[in-house]
Amino acid sequence: MSSNDICLLLGATGVGKTLLMKRLQNLSLHGLGELGEPPSTLPTVGTNLTDLTLKKKKKVTLRELGGCMGPIWPSYFKDCSSVIFIVDSANIAQISSSCIQLLSVLSSEPLHSVSVLILFNKRDMPCTMSLVEIKSLFRMDDIIASATQPITILELSAHTGQGLQEVLSWLESIIVK
Repeated sequence: MSSNDICLLLGATGVGKTLLMKRLQNLSLHGLGELGEPPSTLPTVGTNLTDLTLKKKKKVTLRELGGCMGPIWPSYFKDCSSVIFIVDSANIAQISSSCIQLLSVLSSEPLHSVSVLILFNKRDMPCTMSLVEIKSLFRMDDIIASATQPITILELSAHTGQGLQEVLSWLESIIVK
């Protein structure tokens, strides 16, 4: 049994989970200098696993669960030590369903004390709302107030790489003790 921490990567279909995972993998191997063009991705059916090596040689396994697997996400909850929940901030139509998904993740018994990172992705798109607008649409203050977990919110563009370093730093802050 490996002592790897598992971080679940959750979010609706098409929010950028696979791209984020590939970007983080690249960043943990090569640093920001080697970002390059975004790799191509396909919708994930099932799960993707990637190991990241953090500071002090700590490892974390990112387990991405396809958006279409929402109904069976909970079967993965008991094994994880943290959750990254990704929202496509350019897709207004998806925000309410993402919010409902997030609430069910946060209220799930096995996840009551894990660290949660909420990522508003696609910040490079011209039509995204401001963080203030999204937070209010999401009723973020209410969610954070009623959640039992420590919640962090970051903006990200997995496409351009904006915010990637912050995501890695967040992982390190919860795993490299």
